Parts: sequence; structure tokens; C-alpha cells
Amino acid sequence: MQTDMDPRSLIGRKAFDRNGSKLGTVDEVYLDDATGAMEWAAIRTGLFSRDAFVPLEPSEFKEGALRVPFDRSLIKDAPDFGVGRHLSPEQELQLYHHYGIDVSAPMETPPPYRDFGRIAGADDPDSPA
Repeated sequence: MQTDMDPRSLIGRKAFDRNGSKLGTVDEVYLDDATGAMEWAAIRTGLFSRDAFVPLEPSEFKEGALRVPFDRSLIKDAPDFGVGRHLSPEQELQLYHHYGIDVSAPMETPPPYRDFGRIAGADDPDSPA
């Protein structure tokens, strides 16, 4: 997703699934708490005006519309947390799992073991006794 885009410019735009079928319109945009980057869009779908959350990272803003790389049925079955409230980390994790997006942080490999020497004066042959 474009990172230099004003999130408000997405609100009211049409959204389409991976097959080009219209999903609805973007109702709200949610930002990442830590980075401020756009993370989720709530798309108002269907006759009952339910909002479905979709991740913005694999999505594209193209030709004045949001193109979401997921099937309509998957989007409609997304967990419903309601709009207008903050998404908790647990809710975000549920959404990522729903869309099959792996968000596990890469494991940091521990630094290799290094011998930085002995404690000064402890069995040091060069140390004056």
C-alpha cells in the first residue's frame, strides 16, 4: 500500500475483491499504534451495512479504488469487531490469522558466544599477584 497517502483519501472510495467484484466502500481507516502507518480498512458491505476489516498491507490503491487481494467470501466472514473503536492487539491477531497472514516476528538469533576474557585479576597469568 502507498505509504505517502493520506488515510482520509481512502474513506468513501469503492473497494473490490481479488476478482474485481465490488465489496462496498471504505468506511474507516485504522493506523498502526506504533508507526502511524495505515494498517486496516473497514469496508461497509452488503445490505445489512456490516463493516468488514481488511488488511491494507497486501492491498493496492489503484484507479481511484481499493483493490483487496482476497475473495469476497473470506472478507464477509472476517471477525466483526464493530467500527469506531480501537482494535486491540488480540483482535488484530485474529484478523491476521483469518486472512492467513503470518505476523510472527522473525526469531532473533542470539549473538555468537564470544570469550571476552576473564575477570581482571582472576587467574590472569599477566596480572601481578
